[in-house]
Amino acid sequence: MKSKIKDYSQLAKLRLSSTVVFSAAIGYLLAVDQIDWKIFSMLIAGGFLVVASSNGFNQVYERDTDKLMDRTKERPMAAGRMKAAEGLLFSTILGIIGMALLYYINAKSAFFGAAALFLYAAVYTPLKTVSPIAVFVGAFPGAIPFMLGWVAATNEFGIEAGTLFAIQFLWQFPHFWAIAWLLDEDYKKAGIRMLPSGMRDRRTAFQAMLYTIWLIPVSILPFAFPYFGIESKLLLSPIGAILILLMGIYLYKRSALLLKNCDQSSAKKLMLGSLLYLPVVQIIYLLDKYLVQ
Repeated sequence: MKSKIKDYSQLAKLRLSSTVVFSAAIGYLLAVDQIDWKIFSMLIAGGFLVVASSNGFNQVYERDTDKLMDRTKERPMAAGRMKAAEGLLFSTILGIIGMALLYYINAKSAFFGAAALFLYAAVYTPLKTVSPIAVFVGAFPGAIPFMLGWVAATNEFGIEAGTLFAIQFLWQFPHFWAIAWLLDEDYKKAGIRMLPSGMRDRRTAFQAMLYTIWLIPVSILPFAFPYFGIESKLLLSPIGAILILLMGIYLYKRSALLLKNCDQSSAKKLMLGSLLYLPVVQIIYLLDKYLVQ
C-alpha cells in the first residue's frame, strides 16, 4: 500500500502540483477583500486535481520515452510498476473531479481549467519530441493558474487576470530553458527538443535573456494603470513596484550571466533564480495589497 501511494504521488507530481496551486491561491487572494472559504477550498482542490491529472496524462503518453532518461526512468509506468490503463484511469478520475469543483465555482474557471489540461496533455506533451515550439505552447497552460484564482473570485477575465497571466507566461521561458539547458543530454536520449536553437549556445541564452527583459515591465504593469487612466482592481504601490523591479534586475543578471558564459553553472543559477522570482513577486503583490495600499 505504501509503495502504491508513492507511485500515485509520483504520477500526480505532488510537489509540482502544489507549487502551481500556490499561484492560483495568490491570484484569488489578490482579487478579494474577504475570503469565501468554500470557494477558496474548491479552487485549491480543483486546481490541484486538474494539474495532477495533467501530469498523469503526460506520464501515460511519455511512458516509453521516460524509460530512456535518467531523471524519469523510475516513474511508475516507465519502471513497469503501473500499467498505462491504471494511470489513465487514475488521471481521468482526478480530472473529472477537479473540473467538477471548478465548474461549481463558475463556468469560466472550469473553461480555463479544461483548456490548461487539454493544452498540456494533448498539445504540449506530443510536441516535445517534434519542435522547441512546445515550450511556447506549454507556457499557455502553465500561465493559467495565477489568473485562474482571479477568475474564480470574480467570474471575470479582464485586464487584471490578463496581467497575471502575462507575468507567469513570460516567466516560464527563462525558467524552462534553464532547466532544458541543464537536462539537454538527458532530453536528447528521448528525442525531446526543448531549447529554442536546439543547442546549449548563445542563441538559446539570448532568448532566455530576452524574455526576462520583457518580464520586468510586465511584472510592474499595474503600477502604471492609474497613470494611463486604466481602471483596474489590481494595483501596485511605488514600494511594491520597486521591490518587483529589483527582483527583475536580479533575474536579468542571472540570464545575462548565462549569455556571457554559456555553461551549466550559469544555467543552474538562472533556474534557481527563476524558482525564487515567481513566488517572491506573487508574495510582494499580496503584501502590497494588504499592508501598503
